Amino acid sequence: MPIVKQHNPQIIDSDERRRPRDLAGLMAELADADPSARRWAARDLAAFSEAAGALVQHFKGEADPSVRDALLATLISLGDPTAVTGLVECLRSEDAAVRNEVIEAMKQLPEEVAPIMGDLLVDSDPDVRIFAVNILESLRHPQVEAWLISVIDKDSHINVCATALDLLVEVGTSASRSALEQLKARFFDEPYICFAVDLALKRINEN
Repeated sequence: MPIVKQHNPQIIDSDERRRPRDLAGLMAELADADPSARRWAARDLAAFSEAAGALVQHFKGEADPSVRDALLATLISLGDPTAVTGLVECLRSEDAAVRNEVIEAMKQLPEEVAPIMGDLLVDSDPDVRIFAVNILESLRHPQVEAWLISVIDKDSHINVCATALDLLVEVGTSASRSALEQLKARFFDEPYICFAVDLALKRINEN
């Protein structure tokens, strides 16, 4: 009977982490052909805050989902302005999977994302504004309702307003009543807007 070689994770892990674990060695390993080596490098670079920019660049070009996950986990761990700025850049990616992964990552950085949320919500790209509202959904920040009110009050793009309205249905208080009524008047011929505003106002009145 043939001998079946047993899988030994420790040996494999050691081999995958074959380059020096200093900054230069880990940066070189990010370009390794083996995705396992790239994944370990991404994880170990969490010890080096100066690696944030390089991690973002590698994330943009990384095809392996497990490596992308590791890169994002390290960027979340670092959470510095370079990491956050890089994540914002990725919101403009043509790849929907990349955008969704970045949105989920930014939801885990409420304190770091909050200072730039005002800029994201008035970005020239309506898609970025929609993504910003999606991030607000889990941001758990005291300014969430105020940001949403500002969106439905000032944004001219119906899809941006509708996205903000969906969240206001859940979190809106009496503070948003006037903005909701004005939104309905502005988009009086849009059935969904009218329905969602009525639903939001009903929940506010019930509470």
